[in-house]
Amino acid sequence: MSKLVAPHGSDELNPLYVSDAAEREVLQQEAEGLPSIVVSSATAANAVMLAGGYFNPLTGYMNKADALSVANNMHTTSGLFWPTPVLNLVEDAGSIKAGDRIALRDPNVSGNPVLAVMDVEAVEAFTDEEMATMTQQIYRPAEGEAHIGADTFNSQGKVCLSGAIKVLNFSYFQSEFPDTFRTAVEIRNEITERGWNKVVAFQTRNPMHLAHEELCHMAMDRLGCDGLVIHMLLGKLKKGDIPAPVRDAAIRKMVELYFPPNSAMVTGYGFDMLYAGPKEAVLHAVFRQNMGATHFIIGRDHAGVGDHYGAFDAQEIFDKEVPKDALKIEIFRADHTAYSKKLDKVVMMCEAPDHKKEDFVLLSGTKVREMLGQGIAPPKEFSRPEVAQILIDYYQSEND
Repeated sequence: MSKLVAPHGSDELNPLYVSDAAEREVLQQEAEGLPSIVVSSATAANAVMLAGGYFNPLTGYMNKADALSVANNMHTTSGLFWPTPVLNLVEDAGSIKAGDRIALRDPNVSGNPVLAVMDVEAVEAFTDEEMATMTQQIYRPAEGEAHIGADTFNSQGKVCLSGAIKVLNFSYFQSEFPDTFRTAVEIRNEITERGWNKVVAFQTRNPMHLAHEELCHMAMDRLGCDGLVIHMLLGKLKKGDIPAPVRDAAIRKMVELYFPPNSAMVTGYGFDMLYAGPKEAVLHAVFRQNMGATHFIIGRDHAGVGDHYGAFDAQEIFDKEVPKDALKIEIFRADHTAYSKKLDKVVMMCEAPDHKKEDFVLLSGTKVREMLGQGIAPPKEFSRPEVAQILIDYYQSEND
């Protein structure tokens, strides 16, 4: 019987999804008569993560004081370690005030059905200076540079609705990704059923090429893990990223062919990418602990976008800014992995000091996309042919 790592901040998970069908039906009927707002996609994604237990032990959206404290020093005002604010930001709260009970409507589902019921504890506005401070602390953009995550954050509004929520559904994630979307509760249960004790998690928003696959094997072998959870983001990405169903199919084919039975789970979670680099890496670690992982792989430029972050900033934040006792999950630090022509295998580049750049098979993302779009599979040293074929089919369908 496996003994799982404890959740963050509590002895038991506190998922905010209303699992009792009768209670959920009563709340659903009540919600139809409540004042309601259509929330941002980011706010809806936060609700889904709260619903599934990923954001344990939070009970709802943060107030202004907690959000500023989290942004500045990764702790709430009560002392809970937390890396990024979890907010319900709106342009205008209208007549909503503290003490109101309101319905939160889903912006990502046709008809904007009710996603959650919220008991509003406070309605507060951030100043321009406070928004700028939070943006800098969370996303750390260089002065004057555009940053997709920071822009999305600032597009939601400056008015903060805080308070506890009860979530009625998992937005579009459960219906569109029935075989892949899983809550933290469900993943914990499956880890237990599989009898795993030491579990490493791998974050991805992209298909997995050979280097990613081998990195997972390396981590499992070096840590002595019983299992791997490949945990893919299913929410909104930036333009040009490969859609979740295509990634899902490619990853499942890889696991089917190249991982032993009962060694890897393919799962996904309902969240929009923040592109917050180091701070998002810490958030990723928090909710991987909540889903039962004991270890988490962080490689080069984890959760980054463009050239906003240093190659290993997402690893160094755990040394420089995360208190040693803040989390129970441990970080597996990975360098860039690539196929070595000399050694005839995938290696971490930092572990091959006698190699020159030309000793590795290195392809840029742009080059790979060009090849796939032309129906050309990347070399076998870069991508499994079965995985490449799924991506070729996708790119060709896009070009038709």
